[in-house]
Amino acid sequence: MRTRLPSKQTLGYVGVLAASLALAIVSGWTAVANQFDDAAYDWMFRLQPPATKAPQSMVLGIDDATLSAMGGPPALRSMLATALERLAPVNPKAVAIDVVLADVEDAKEDQRLERAMQGTRNLVLVSHLAEGRWQKPLPGFERYAAGLGHDTADENSRDGVTRQIPLEERTARERYWALALETFRLTRGQRVIVESPQDLAVGSEIIPAARTDQGNRPLRVLFSAEPIPHVSLKDLVDKPEIAAELAGKVVFVGVTSITGAQDRVRTPNDNGRIPGVEVHAQLFETLARGHFLTDASNLAAVGFSVATGVLAGLIFALLAGWPAYLAGGVLVIAATFAPLLAFRQGIVVPYFSSLFSAWLTCAAAASYQHFVVRRQLRKSEADRKRYQQAIHFVTHEMRTPLTAIQGSSELMGRYNLSEDKRKQIADMINQESKRLARMIQTFLDVERLSDGQMELKREQFGARDVVEACVQRVRPLAERKNIGIRIEELDGALQGDRELMEYVVYNLLTNAVKYSNSGTQITVACRLEASQLRLSVRDQGIGMDAKELRQIFQKFYRTKRAEASGEAGTGIGLSIVQQIVQHHGGKMEVSSEPGKGSCFTVVLPAHSRASQPPTVSV
Repeated sequence: MRTRLPSKQTLGYVGVLAASLALAIVSGWTAVANQFDDAAYDWMFRLQPPATKAPQSMVLGIDDATLSAMGGPPALRSMLATALERLAPVNPKAVAIDVVLADVEDAKEDQRLERAMQGTRNLVLVSHLAEGRWQKPLPGFERYAAGLGHDTADENSRDGVTRQIPLEERTARERYWALALETFRLTRGQRVIVESPQDLAVGSEIIPAARTDQGNRPLRVLFSAEPIPHVSLKDLVDKPEIAAELAGKVVFVGVTSITGAQDRVRTPNDNGRIPGVEVHAQLFETLARGHFLTDASNLAAVGFSVATGVLAGLIFALLAGWPAYLAGGVLVIAATFAPLLAFRQGIVVPYFSSLFSAWLTCAAAASYQHFVVRRQLRKSEADRKRYQQAIHFVTHEMRTPLTAIQGSSELMGRYNLSEDKRKQIADMINQESKRLARMIQTFLDVERLSDGQMELKREQFGARDVVEACVQRVRPLAERKNIGIRIEELDGALQGDRELMEYVVYNLLTNAVKYSNSGTQITVACRLEASQLRLSVRDQGIGMDAKELRQIFQKFYRTKRAEASGEAGTGIGLSIVQQIVQHHGGKMEVSSEPGKGSCFTVVLPAHSRASQPPTVSV
């Protein structure tokens, strides 16, 4: 089943969808949405961990046992020298030391460390950024380094979870690549890293790390489910044969002690905190695998939300009932799993905006269709029932002249009537036939005028002639209720269809009689004001309130007072009156007050001035 929306409803429907979609998109940049996206990212990350491969790196850790056995933090440089000395025979592929060596300490130990560095190939040292200044290694250490890299291992995220690492850190004068990136460059035998605003190139490897406004090129780290293999420096000293495990590997040397490491961070794997040196090793493995996660652009994210909203709108515009709700549910499910499918393809789509846009637009579309369109359908059904009642009433009204015609014709056929009687009955049949024909013709003419299938007759006639003819027809009804009809000035002439205008005046007069009490008076007047003719019918009847006045010209509408009066009616007469007046280039004006009566004024273009008769009371 298809629901066709009228133009106003379509505009309202589109407006509701646009507002809900805008709300969903704007909400995607809120703090709540960011927290939701972070949690969703961690969930997807655990569902789709990086492919398991033999790690190319290892961590040589200065753990609690090492600190305890080798002299504690004051002997840190001695420990580093020992580590490099034990690594030299197995010739690792590269060595990255995640320890700041910017201060002068014991000269003898520094010289020993320098000698150990001299025998280490592809050595990468740390340049630490603190309070806007770089803390670089001492010159004696730096001269043996093949590269310097920054040691930022915590992205300073909202929830304390490290998901990405800046590949670049800069000050006004200097910048350094990440420790892991410098190490990766050396293992690939490259002298420089080629950069563009959108990515970095290390040899043939393209790293999708676009420069942000802060200039730090963040890259999402694909933390492996299993930790990077660790070797304790104490174990390496106690068991020299362990050094063979480090042969040909990229070795990250740093403090892994629970009490001594100050840069332990949480990761999406939710398996506790890991030391910063392992974060650098995990970043290196991400670079080495060559599989990266990239964030969808803002334009792509907004486009996805807009597409979701458009689909939701089409579903509930073209479908109704359970098929619409089923299709809407499928859309929400698709929006739920679309970010996961994109994640498996290496694209991180904002989860909140995509899911919220689907939920919100589906809910808005469904609610609009249910509460607005269904209300219109109920109104249409009510109008249909009223129309049936109107047809029933019209049929009933037609039955009166038909009964008179039928009865009169039977009298003429059954009895031998005198010539005068036969003539009287024939005249009555003729009058009733004409009245019936006029009733049908008026109804049809108004309908055809509304559909644009008929043009108005263009004849000129005086307002006085029309009013007096209608008053004569209404007089018997008024006399029965002891209601007086007062005719004041009747000035001006009209151009148009006289029969239709007689219907207008007759309808206003009969309504005034029907809804007025005995002993009251109806006043009819027609005045020229500038280029307008104002024909008014004022009564002292039941009246209407402001709310009823706004609806009085609607088809089949009747006020509660009119229904309670016991007078028969369909609520279609005034609607026809308004249509006739509008087709004559005029308008209707109404003033009323409950219990004090109403005044209906027909405002039409005037054509010529007729003579003004004296005031007459009927």
